[in-house]
Order: sequence, then structure tokens, then C-alpha cells
Amino acid sequence: MDQQIAHEPTPSTLERTDLYINRELSWLEFNRRVFEEAKDKRHPLLERVKFIAIFETNLDEFIMIRLAGLKDQIDSHTAPRSPDGRTAEQQLTALRQRLAPLIQDVRRYWRKELLPLLAQEHIHVLDYEQLDVSQRAAMRRYFENEIYPVLTPLAVDTGHPFPHISNRSLNLAVVIASARDEQEDLFARIKVPPALPRLLPVPVASDELQAVAFVWLEQVIAANIQMLFPGFKIWESYPFRVLRDADIELQEDDAADLLEYIEQEVRERRFGVVVDLAVNPSMPQRIRSLLLDNLEITENDLTIIDGPLGMGDVNELQHITRPELKDPPFTPRVPPIIRNNENIFDAIQKHDILLHHPYDSFNPIVDFIRTAAEDPQVLAIKQTLYRVGSNSPVVNALLHAVENGKQVAVLVELKARFDEENNIGWARELERAGVHVVYGLVGLKTHAKVAMVVRKEEDGLSRYIHLGTGNYNASTAKIYEDLGIFTCRHDIGVDVTSLFNSLTGYSRQGDYRKLLVAPVSLRRGVVERIEREIAVHQEKGNGRIIFKMNALVDPEVINMLYRASQAGVMIDLIIRGVCSLRPGVPGVSETIRVRSLVGRFLEHSRVYYFGNSGKDEVYLGSADMMQRNLNNRVEVLFPIESRGMKKAIIQQMIEPVLADTANAHILQPDGSYVAVQPPAGKEPFDSQKWFLGRPLFELNEEGNQTTNPTISAIPSSS
Repeated sequence: MDQQIAHEPTPSTLERTDLYINRELSWLEFNRRVFEEAKDKRHPLLERVKFIAIFETNLDEFIMIRLAGLKDQIDSHTAPRSPDGRTAEQQLTALRQRLAPLIQDVRRYWRKELLPLLAQEHIHVLDYEQLDVSQRAAMRRYFENEIYPVLTPLAVDTGHPFPHISNRSLNLAVVIASARDEQEDLFARIKVPPALPRLLPVPVASDELQAVAFVWLEQVIAANIQMLFPGFKIWESYPFRVLRDADIELQEDDAADLLEYIEQEVRERRFGVVVDLAVNPSMPQRIRSLLLDNLEITENDLTIIDGPLGMGDVNELQHITRPELKDPPFTPRVPPIIRNNENIFDAIQKHDILLHHPYDSFNPIVDFIRTAAEDPQVLAIKQTLYRVGSNSPVVNALLHAVENGKQVAVLVELKARFDEENNIGWARELERAGVHVVYGLVGLKTHAKVAMVVRKEEDGLSRYIHLGTGNYNASTAKIYEDLGIFTCRHDIGVDVTSLFNSLTGYSRQGDYRKLLVAPVSLRRGVVERIEREIAVHQEKGNGRIIFKMNALVDPEVINMLYRASQAGVMIDLIIRGVCSLRPGVPGVSETIRVRSLVGRFLEHSRVYYFGNSGKDEVYLGSADMMQRNLNNRVEVLFPIESRGMKKAIIQQMIEPVLADTANAHILQPDGSYVAVQPPAGKEPFDSQKWFLGRPLFELNEEGNQTTNPTISAIPSSS
């Protein structure tokens, strides 16, 4: 870890590089915490396996985007140093030094801990060498019938150039003895078919009815590889895996048609430069060198892994029907005010409605659009879509609305990373149906989560709004922790109308009545409120700031939080992922505490609380405190104006999170994290389990609050 700082800078020195934790190294610490969840015995066994898959998938994306970006910076020779003062070369070297042992720790834990535990539950993940005679015969038949027909061996010689190795592909490097000269190596590459299961079921002779066994696909191919090269003696075969630069380079100003441009960029993603080659230790140097030379990379881009490559595929074990080895299912709540009203518009008229997913159901949001599609009084629907998933009920409802003659305008963000193809498909389908589809503003991603329904009523037009912290994705809403509100407040409606006008037309909206909107006013709004909290504390001594978000890396915001801490403001930061701020530094950040929660659900909501000397403000929204969010995205923070709702968010949501002793880790000044321990003799307090049994804020059909926020049952935080 980084060396802890002990001296006391003045406000004028707060931009010193040693006051910042490197963003990339902080992310590695986050993924280490994901791995820690796999080691947590409180989780059911198959959920622990799932965290191994999440760790690996996270790491793939990090290498393809962030590590690839550092390599691009090195090639450009013009990249600025990071806020912590490192060059791109220094960052890349530090990452590689920490990545290798972490990756190996995961394989070691899989081999020594999880595999034996799975075997105890009669779930066997075997190497081919462990199969008995009858099992090998069964896999031979499977190979002949299901695998062999789809394999394409590609020779590499003077007549056959080295083949393209696609991104994220698993391959076998095959060395064959020449028919003329057994001292001459012939080389071939076989791509392991991604359409087949990575873990192949193996017959099990056992009295245990639930017993299952699996073997790795690439090992079955390697064991039967002679069938692909009749007449030759196979010497060796070795698995290898390639990751390529997957970041799309956007030159939107030069794109005549953004949809076609993004489509082309997605197609070319598989041809990005190679940024990582993963091999097993058994691969000899001559084969490594052949691969490195043909992939045009160096030893610095090589990862040697003693264990399975691409372990994201262990998530296939989730298909096993063993409910006792998984998290118990739960039924999300639907607030009574929604259940007990004829339609959702009647409920929203009575009171703003707060939803806390996944504990509260996502269905009211789908019903909001579905009801609007059917309601004869609804004239128009406008919505932003960032990541909606496949077979989206929200998009289907929008399509139905067009069929019913509603005017529907949708901003589909084509640049949502790794969802580009999905969003392109939805954009085309929406356009074919007659929806007004726009793709956002040039140079900006639209990340805001906003939906508006315009309805004709007796006293004129009313605007019904949904604002959220998470995507309009019914699948991820079951596992992502997020917040959202329904409201028909006039000022919010005016702001949302202005926002959509700026997204679909030529409006240059500079200020909003209630919303903080990036890149126009959000940064300024947050900075001004931190400055106000400093002034409040200097006058009255009760300054208070609580931020809950996914990432904190923006230097200006970090600098302001340091200033607030130097003034004595008490600051709690709940940051799931990357945090570049150093807490607990004498004279700089002594009043700042930073904690991270992982746990069963992905902590995804953003909450910004300012004490304001008793006139507290709570903002929710889509934006993290990162340069990209504040400068290069359309983001929205929206105020919670109901006094009871604000109190519920702080007392019923934030305080339990701050008291969590089951899922929380505390950031240390040196950049490391320490797991929070419960008080002696006490059971760990799990805030996520707490939320499963308690509504955050509940209203009856008259719009009156039915739950009295209380924290009396929450253990004090350690």
C-alpha cells in the first residue's frame, strides 16, 4: 500500500499528489473486496462461486478499458500524469505488479477451498485426468457428436498466416510433429467454441441423487485432439486467452450518422489491439514467444495463471437446482399507496412515492409506462434509456404506446459501454414503430434516468415524472440497490420538460429550478453546497455531509471535501468502488470516514446529503463524483422535498448502512481497506438483510406515512 501521510498541509497545498489515491489501484482494491465476498462463509456456497465469476468479469472489463487506456496513453507520449503524480508507465507497472498475485490468489482459493466444499455437496468440477474410464468414454462420444463438428483447426505456416484471435476467446495452441521431420514443429490454433458450455456435464455413478460432475471443455478438446489431425503425432496443446482494447474511440463530430458509426465501431472492437495474453505455466517459452510475436505484444502483456483461464464461466454452476446453496428468494414489496389506487397516476397525485430497489418491486415503473400506453388521457411519453437489457418490458410498453397513438420520444444512449449492440437493436425497433428516437448530444453520454408522462386532466395538462438512480432494466433491478421517486410536482415537471427539450432540440438551458444537471449546473451545485456546509460549521459547529456513490475521483470535489474537513465538518462517504480521497490524514481529512459495501446486492444508488444547519437537503441521482460524469455526461441529481421522505432516507437507509458490520470495509489513509468487525459478543449487522424486512418509506392510500422511521434496533456502528 501507499505510504501513510503524517504531515499537516495548509489549504493552499491540498492539490499535492500524495493526497490522492491512484484511481486504477483503488479499483483493484474494489475487485479484491469482491473476491473477499467469495471467501465469506455467511454466503451460501453457490453464491460464493458467483462472486468468483463477478471478480473475473470485472477484471476482464478493467483490462479491456482501463489498462488498454493506459497503453494508449503510453503510445501517445502526451498523456498527463494522474492526480497522484504517476505517469501512464508507472501506473501500468504498478497494476501488473498487483494483478498477478491477486489473480493467483483467486485460483488458489478456488482450488483449495471452493472445489472441496463443492465436492462435499456432491458437485464435482473435475480435470480430465480425474475422469474414470466410463466417464472418458462418455466424453469421447460427446466430443464426436457435439464438439468435433464445430471445431476449425487453423494451421500456421508459410501458406497459412497467423489467424485473428478474437477478444475474450479461449484457444488451444497445438504443436504437431511434422510427418517429414519429427524435430520440426508445426503449429495450429483451435478456438474453443463459445457457443458450447464451458463446464460439460459428466455422468456420475453415485447413490446421492443430487450428485453432478463437470469437466472443462478445453480439456475435453485437448484429450481428443488427435481426431482433428489424422496422420500426425500431436506433441502438445496449451490453452491461451486474449483480451483486446474494447474502448470505442468516438469521433462524433465526423459522424454523419451516429447509429451507423457506433455500429461500425462495435464491429471493429474485436480487432482492437491485444492488451493481455493469459497462459498456463506449463506453456513452454518457445510457444509463448510465438504467440507474443504474432500478437505483436511483449512479455509485459503476458499473464501467467496457474489454474483455469477465464473463470467468469464458473457462473454456469448457477444453473444447478440446489436452492439450499443459494440466497433465499424474496418477494419485492409494492407500496400500499400504489396497490390500493385504481391507477398509478391517482397515487402520484396524492403524494410523492419513494421506491428502494430491489427491496421494492420494479413493477410500478413498468406499470407507469404500461398504464400511460393504455390511458386515453395520456398524450405523450418521454424517456431516457441507457441500459435496458434484452426483452425489455419498458421498451415493449413504449412500443405499445405508439400503437395506441401516443406521442413517444426516447433518447437511446448508443454509447453505453458493452450495451451498444443491444441499444442499437432497440433504437432500430423503436424507430420502425414510429417512436421519435434521438441518440443524445454530441460529445456527451446521456446517463440520466428520467421518464415523463404528459396527461390531459380537468384543470389542464399534468406531468407525471419518474426519476431514478438506476437503469430502466427489469433484470438488474432485482440485484442492484437503487432509489427512485414518482412525483407530479410542478417545478420538477418544468425542469424535466426543459431537460428533454435540450436533449431532443436546440435548447441551451442554463439553469434549472430544482434539478442539478451535468454538465450545466451539477458540479457547481455540489461545490456550492459543500462551501455552504463549511460556512455553517464555522458559524454553528454542526456541519454535516454524507455522500453515497459508486466512485469519487474528481480532484475539485475531493479538494472541497478536504477543505470541509479542515473546517471541522463531519463527513461520511459510502463509496462502493473507486475512491481517490485519502481519509484520516492529519490536518487534511481527519473528520472524513470512507466505507465500502459489496454484499449480496450491488450498492448502486447515489445519495447526497447536506445538513445545512437543520434545513437539510437530500439529492438522489445518476451521477458519481467523477470528471466524466460531471463534465462529459448528461446527469441529473434531483431533490427529495418531502420532510418525512428525507428523514426516512437518512434514518432508515443511510444510518443502517453506516452501522453495517457484515458487508463494510473501511478505507485507510494508505489506500488499503479493513473489514469492519462487530462489537465483541455481537452478531454482524447486515444492512441488506435489514432492508429485506422493512419498508424504507410507506404511505397508505390517503398518502399518509404508515411507518415511523426508527433506528432503535440498529446496532451502533463500530
